[in-house]
Amino acid sequence: IDTSVCLRSHGVHAVYIHSDMSKLGGKNSFGPIQLDEFVFLPIGEIVPFVGQVLGICIADTLENSDSGARAAQVIYGECETKPIVTIEDAIEKSSFYEFARHTLERSLSVETASHDKLVTVEGSFRCGGQDHFYLETNSTLVVPSEGGTNLNVYASTQSATKTQKFCASASNTPASKVVVHMKRMGGGFGGKETRNVFASCATAVAAKLSNRPVKLTLGRDVDMSITGGRHAFLAKYRASAFVKQSSMVKLNSLDVELFSNGGSAFDLSGPVMDRALFHVDGPYFWPKFRATGVPCKTVQPPHTAFRGFGGPQGMAVCEHIIDHLAVECKITSDKLRRDNFYTESQATPFGMIIGGPFSGSWNVPRMWDRLYENLKVDEKRKEIKEFNDKHKWVKRGFAVLPTKFGIAFTAKYMNQGGALVHLYTDGTVLVSHGGTEMGQGLHTKVCQIAAQAFEIPFENVYINDTSTDKVANTIPTAASMSTDMYGMATLDACKQILKRLKPFRERLGVKATLEEIATAAFYDRVDLSAHGFFALDNDRCGFDWAKQKPDNSPPDMTQNSWKGHPFNYFTQGVACAEVEIDVLTGNHRTLKSDILVDVGVSINPTLDIGQIEGAFIQGMGWSTLEEVVYADKDHTWIRPSGSGKTFTTGPGTYKIPAFNDVPEVLNVSLLEGVHNPFAVHSSKAIGEPPFFLGCSIFYAIKDAISSSRIENFGESYFELRMPATSERIRMACGDGIVLDILKADDKKYFQSKGSF
Repeated sequence: IDTSVCLRSHGVHAVYIHSDMSKLGGKNSFGPIQLDEFVFLPIGEIVPFVGQVLGICIADTLENSDSGARAAQVIYGECETKPIVTIEDAIEKSSFYEFARHTLERSLSVETASHDKLVTVEGSFRCGGQDHFYLETNSTLVVPSEGGTNLNVYASTQSATKTQKFCASASNTPASKVVVHMKRMGGGFGGKETRNVFASCATAVAAKLSNRPVKLTLGRDVDMSITGGRHAFLAKYRASAFVKQSSMVKLNSLDVELFSNGGSAFDLSGPVMDRALFHVDGPYFWPKFRATGVPCKTVQPPHTAFRGFGGPQGMAVCEHIIDHLAVECKITSDKLRRDNFYTESQATPFGMIIGGPFSGSWNVPRMWDRLYENLKVDEKRKEIKEFNDKHKWVKRGFAVLPTKFGIAFTAKYMNQGGALVHLYTDGTVLVSHGGTEMGQGLHTKVCQIAAQAFEIPFENVYINDTSTDKVANTIPTAASMSTDMYGMATLDACKQILKRLKPFRERLGVKATLEEIATAAFYDRVDLSAHGFFALDNDRCGFDWAKQKPDNSPPDMTQNSWKGHPFNYFTQGVACAEVEIDVLTGNHRTLKSDILVDVGVSINPTLDIGQIEGAFIQGMGWSTLEEVVYADKDHTWIRPSGSGKTFTTGPGTYKIPAFNDVPEVLNVSLLEGVHNPFAVHSSKAIGEPPFFLGCSIFYAIKDAISSSRIENFGESYFELRMPATSERIRMACGDGIVLDILKADDKKYFQSKGSF
């Protein structure tokens, strides 16, 4: 790397690469689980992906630093092996993060009759990636102080502690002298849980070496090129069901292999795959179940957390299989779903008991029945059939989709949170906690909890920012767990202070204000600050994949229950969607969507409904519009060919939902009269669970495509890969125009190209 020409560029102050970083004595490696990434790639190392950071150029303006960085001259060696870009490439070359391969298996006896018919299906399903497309790209400002020995880091991050840890290690600064501040993010969606770290580390190194404030903000194209996104998945499955004499169909077995595209570094690919395995059963009871999952190592950018964290991919696979079985069993997919929901006291494949004291009330069946009855689904399907019979080039489709989403970090140690509460003598309260605000309303809910505890107006409670010098050793704001953890931690701190105030409240009387009580306590030398802490019960979180069944366990012990209890409870929901597709263009519009979600006793219904709407639309985007494209064998025209370079690096090539993509009628309801004994104030987590309900639009599109295919293929199975873009819809319709241009072997099973 020759940086001398960079230094001759106008306004450039310095350029730092790995050799400069070594002068600090900092550690060049980072990663949330495996330390398999470089802050600055050392000379002699293999370039892991297009976009790997080599160094940082700092100048007096953004434009000057950008032109200076582009002036660097880099000499690369020849690539000795063919890059592994896709999941199929990885399978062919056995390129896996093998240490993260896990298997979930159970086998229960099934009562059958002699006239029961066993129907077996096998096939595959693919769902693509997704870019976070937060409004604010990754940004960090690092300000050195105390003669350059301390660093104040202002970062757009979901994980203040992780940012602190690696900024400290990269710059060879004690963590106690690195303070990370996070006021609010312009969106995160999981993309700033780990993938902000490389940018923050580079900024910290530059600030430490130059002893000057340094700010780095990634351009949209750079951010989308190198920060990774949702994992693409490939599933290979074999499933079976029994067709009873009564025409009822009961699920029998599911055997599925899951492969995800993890990218060039491990990041969080293992836990993402684990959550997919925990959700691939869907809300359905499979007596015989076997699921294996492994992340693939490729040359794509490291993929990472994204709203749902593998859960939506697992559930999408399950619902595809349900549709496949329904076709072969010659019943409607609605009936197959309704007849095979879990019932209370049944166990999931990972050993959790559904309902009651184990996971809370099981509401999916009654929510399904309520929507089905209120929306008169049977009549609606008849109307749609009549419409489709009359229209050749416009088809309508309808889908009803359930979800159950497990709430807890699957890593046991992460189910903890702290909060610091100060009560001032004017009766106002300042709260600091370990969670970060990214527009989801976490701070609002925490302030509500504190206001209710002290019985004061909401506006008398304030949260300034998230800062590692106020609450240390924080957990990333992720897994939809933040209100559960930091709400409880804040409540714990409030209760400590209220306990100290109790004698003064009793002495001053019920009419005394909090200001009067706090002032009296202060003059009596009572501490008006408290640190609260919450940790989820040991028996309600954590799952040990390697743990074997204890020798002394009872013979009727629920299978796999000895491995742990991965979730505290389930957030549940059901959605209905009606769509219309244009057979000739593949365009679609969503006519109506109805959503019903169980959020327990909502702390803030307005926020919860907003989260449901946002998650639903983002899920709709993932499954219908947002297609990430890489330079792979399906896209050889992208240069460098076969390199894995990200092509979709801005709104010109990557389409997120716009105003005209929103359902024309969108109804959101919260289930009434439900309580959740396992979370603060009987509420439920809401950030991620509704995401998968947006896929109801995908399955409605698939239903509409089926109506078009009937003419040439009858009612037969077909794989519709996610996302259902206009191209995929158009080519899947199977009309005469499409058939005329396809080869004979492709006519029924043709698949549009995609990056997986």
